[in-house]
Amino acid sequence: MMQSKTVQIWVGIFIALGFAALFMLAMKVSNLSSFTDDDGYEITASFENIGGLKVRSPIKMAGVIVGRVAKINFDNINYEAVVTMSINTRYNKMPADTSASIFTSGLLGEQYIGLEAGGDENYLKQDDELQLTQSAMILENLIGQFVFDKASEEKQ
Repeated sequence: MMQSKTVQIWVGIFIALGFAALFMLAMKVSNLSSFTDDDGYEITASFENIGGLKVRSPIKMAGVIVGRVAKINFDNINYEAVVTMSINTRYNKMPADTSASIFTSGLLGEQYIGLEAGGDENYLKQDDELQLTQSAMILENLIGQFVFDKASEEKQ
């Protein structure tokens, strides 16, 4: 009888550890573990097409996550997507002529914004807007262009 209770306690501990591990995995995958209200600064950039970019997508510079996408809005005048990025304060020495591009992690991975430093001596600050942007590459458009090019080659 005593051995049965010991086994039940160990099984209970094992199940609790399993649930804790699943919870930690879910937090890691959903990026909620890094959900902090850092005292960062916000900058904006306009893109013709943002593809599958989402709020909380990472912003990387040289492969290092320097911030997250805070908001995505649509500009009714220029018909572009306006992305507001929250940059961590420890990365406050980015040149004012930094450029932004939308990339995909792997072939079908998540999309993120990649920043590339310019050479300006002035630094980005709160509410600045990036002027140099490159929109997302849409896989369907590339495939369509490839098929169209192959079809036109066969006609000749």
